[in-house]
Order: sequence, then structure tokens, then C-alpha cells
Amino acid sequence: MHQPARLRFSSAIAVVLLAIGLSGCATGPSPETPAAPALGPALPPAFPPQDIVGRWGLAAYHKEEDRARTEAAAARGCNQPYVITLGPTGGVMMHLADQATPTELALKGAPGGKTFIGPAEDPPGGAQDREVVLFNGRILILRWMDSEVQGRYGTMVYVRCGGEGGRPATKRAPAKPKAPPPPPPAR
Repeated sequence: MHQPARLRFSSAIAVVLLAIGLSGCATGPSPETPAAPALGPALPPAFPPQDIVGRWGLAAYHKEEDRARTEAAAARGCNQPYVITLGPTGGVMMHLADQATPTELALKGAPGGKTFIGPAEDPPGGAQDREVVLFNGRILILRWMDSEVQGRYGTMVYVRCGGEGGRPATKRAPAKPKAPPPPPPAR
């Protein structure tokens, strides 16, 4: 007779422990669990994605003093340009670090007038983002947010190929044709 009583007692303890465990699931976060930070409204980027669509010469530098030389090297890279296109949902198609195929990335505004390029689901300045250091229509300079990736790839310099974007090229007026020689004097 001791056997059924033990079975009932252990079953009752199991039911009580299960009920306590489930009641913990129904309550809010425990005091040790920090709440997710509330994200404010998304800020607009400094420029629309269409502004960086095109063909770009690409080079990179690790030291700021190499920037001018790198811009010249990027301009020479237009014989094999890096192509940025619009993505299907309005972002731009670019490569993430260590990825062989381009991914659609979003332009994300942040406080202080900063703009980042990275996965849309990440907040501005996320680990996979690049910060726009400079964009003037002709030159785009991007710095990786992940310090390990920045250490490997450096600061990326894109120079627009073929005079696309930036200031429009000025057209020279066609040369005026020379006046025909005067006819010979009449006799």
C-alpha cells in the first residue's frame, strides 16, 4: 500500500512544480532581464538611394594620409567598375563584408546628420553597416562600423566613372565654320 501513496505524492509534486514553472512564463520580464531599448522614429538619410546608383571605381585606404592617392587609384579602377543598382524594395544592391553576392541594403539616417548603409533590419550604425564619411555626387567614402572588418578592408573610396552624377559636364560650343574664301575678282 505504500507504493500507490508514493506515486500520488510524487505526481502531486510534479503537477505543483509544472504549475509554478508555467506561471513564470505568464508574467512579464524578470527584473534581471533588461527591456529592449525603444527605437525612435527613423530619420531620413542625407541623400536618396538613387543618388549612388551607377558605376564606380573602387579602392581603399587604412591611413588618412593615403586618401588622395586612393581617390586617384579608385578613378583608375573604372576599367573594372563596381556597379551599384537599385534593389527590389528601394534600397541599393551592394556587397556585405565577406559576401560573394550583393545584398539589398538600406540608407539609414541617424542623429547628427549621419547616414549609414546596411541591412534594413539593423538599427543605424549596426555591426554590418558602413558610415557615409563623404558623398558629393562624384566621390563616396564609406567606413565599416565593425572594427575587425574595417581593419581588413579599410575605408572604401568610390569614384564615379564616366562623369556620371556630380556637376554636369560643360559642353563646348561647336566651332564656327570658317568663312569661305572670297570669290576671285570679276574681269
